[in-house]
This record gives sequence, C-alpha cells and structure tokens, in this order.
Amino acid sequence: MTAVLELRDAGYRYRRAASPALDGVSFAVETGRSVGLVGESGAGKTTVLSLLLGLASPTSGAVLFDGAPLDRRDRTVMREFRRGVQTVFQDPYSSLDPRQSVGRIVGEPLASLRIASGADARGRVADALRAVSLPADAAGRYPHEFSGGQRQRIAIARAIVSRPRVLLADEPVSALDVTTRIQIIELLGRLAEAEGMTIVMVSHDLSVVASLCEQTVVLQGGRVVEQGRTADVLGSPSDPYTRRLLASVPRLPV
Repeated sequence: MTAVLELRDAGYRYRRAASPALDGVSFAVETGRSVGLVGESGAGKTTVLSLLLGLASPTSGAVLFDGAPLDRRDRTVMREFRRGVQTVFQDPYSSLDPRQSVGRIVGEPLASLRIASGADARGRVADALRAVSLPADAAGRYPHEFSGGQRQRIAIARAIVSRPRVLLADEPVSALDVTTRIQIIELLGRLAEAEGMTIVMVSHDLSVVASLCEQTVVLQGGRVVEQGRTADVLGSPSDPYTRRLLASVPRLPV
C-alpha cells in the first residue's frame, strides 16, 4: 500500500537545545490507514506533528508526501499539501474564534485554499456539519453556544470540509469527559471509513489509540522505540518503555 506521509530518518533540533528533539525517526503512514503516535510528554510527539503538518522542516532526514520530499519553499507543492492534510487540535475552546459564526469557522479552509465559494461553500459547510451530527442551524450560531464535545465536532467539521486525504488529530479528546471522548472517537472512526481518510492520532493515552488506530508508533526521547500493528504493540510489547506506558496510562472504557 502507498505511503501518503512518511518521515525518513528525520531529526530536529530546536535552537540552543542541548540535545535533538527528534533523532532518526522513521515511519510511514499508508493511505487509508489509521496510525497512533504515543509517548509521554517530551517524547517528541508535538515535533513529529509539526513536521507532518509542514510547519517545520527536519534538520536532517526528510518528510515525504506521496513519495516526494516536502519542500516548504515550493508554493505549488504546499498548496496541494494543505488541501490534502488537515488537523484537529487538542482544545476545542481555544481553537475556535469566538467572534466568528460556526459557518464561517467551518468554511474557512474552503476560502483560504480557494476550493469553493458562495452557494457551493455553504453546501459543503452544511454537509460537514451534518457529517459530525450537528444541527442544521449550527452554522448561524457561535462557539460559546455549544458544549465542549460539540465544539470539538465543529473543529472536526472544519478539518473535513475540504475533504482532505489525511486528518492529523492532536490529542483530540484529552480535554473532554469520558462519555464525550467515546463519542468523538467513534465519530472519527465512522468518518475515516465513510470518507476513506487516513488518520494520524497523537496521544499520550494508549487506550484511545487502541480503539481507533490500526498501527502504533511509540516515541521515547525523540526516538522510535517500537512500531507495528496496534494489536501486536499493545498485546505483546517488545520494549520496556511500551510496557511501562501500558501499566501506567488509565484505560478508556470502550
């Protein structure tokens, strides 16, 4: 199966840092598959996400998109990349502009990426809201009128409105209560299946990854210590660090 995103021996060092944030990280995200990136704080998950989003370039190695190195200086390449890769952030409260209506928030990628406008854009926004099970009148309302779980659904609608090939989810349920977590995870699973989207889930919680992701990559200190099928990694981990994570992270009842 073809890899849509890949890190190949990627390293990254922040300015004035004594040691690299990433060191020789390699893994591939295959089209239509769901991949979980797990590890404790400081493991390198956020840095990996920045590289996969094209927000930073590796200081060594490469990021590949559809098999070709991602060149952030090439506007044509980055335009196609932005159309193909979208993200959902951790906090549904701070990630939505409270001054804008939900319709404008969800439709923003259509305008900024020059995908659709006018009636076509409004139709796509309505479709995206419907896909995340929000009411039809949500487009005319504002974020403060919705619960935390509903706000995360708005954020997901914004991410999928441009019909991306890859959805990067950065701790998308960590700020939600347990019941709402389960609902959002189930929603992401349904969307991935219905739309054929590739999902990369960044999480410190292995139980969340277990419920959604087919593949798991375990990071420790900026290195990959284990990766493979989620059932294998979590069922019979080979690395002591993974075993410690399994023993220490609370399980989500799914």
